Amino acid sequence: MELTEPLQFDHEDREDIYEYVERHGSVEPEELRRALGMEPRPFGHHVAILKRNGTLEAVDGGLRVAYEDTAEEEFTADDVSFTIRQARQEDLTGLVGAIRQAIGGKTYVDAETVADVVDSEGVLLRHNELESRIFFVACVEDEVVGWVHLKHPELDKLSHTAELTLGVLEQYRGVGIGSHLLKRGLEWAAKHGYEKIYNSIPSTNEEAIAFLDAHGWETEAVRADHYKLDGDYIDEVMMAKAL
Repeated sequence: MELTEPLQFDHEDREDIYEYVERHGSVEPEELRRALGMEPRPFGHHVAILKRNGTLEAVDGGLRVAYEDTAEEEFTADDVSFTIRQARQEDLTGLVGAIRQAIGGKTYVDAETVADVVDSEGVLLRHNELESRIFFVACVEDEVVGWVHLKHPELDKLSHTAELTLGVLEQYRGVGIGSHLLKRGLEWAAKHGYEKIYNSIPSTNEEAIAFLDAHGWETEAVRADHYKLDGDYIDEVMMAKAL
């Protein structure tokens, strides 16, 4: 299922099943059936159709929103071997921890917000009538050490844009992980028809601003005193890249 495709259901019960799974991230089929008050036979039929259509998938006995079948890429740089792949629901705890550790100085407000939202919802992939979001992660020995996140609102006027956040644990910076993550995220966005990717960063996060600038991003505007961090007013640097 591609995140940019509009959600269309030809049966109300299928829509109810999808929405319940989407809200909860992963759910046992019997728990889902009881929660929706459906009879076993029609419930099983609707789940089978949703799985056939690539909308839901069964993993470890549970149902979840189907992830795209994207390749896992392997890299080695400066004796560090890492993989980059689409994040899965089971990565949630490690991903949230990596985001919070990477932004320990709280100089990346948008990423901090992403971590708070994902942690509170307990769901990684989102695709509903309000928003869609997807993550790719960099892993070293199956542990998440970096991420790139894309989110876009389901609004016609903004359908060509997506917000991107990205980060890498401090001890794994400088070996190209961030560049590979950014490349993967932008390739995914271009493939799915986005025309503009944007990111907003406090001006004190000079490392992130320099990183994006080096990768061809442009500063579109600066909002003075937009953030208040530890009692100090900080400008917001609004950056973007056309695809």
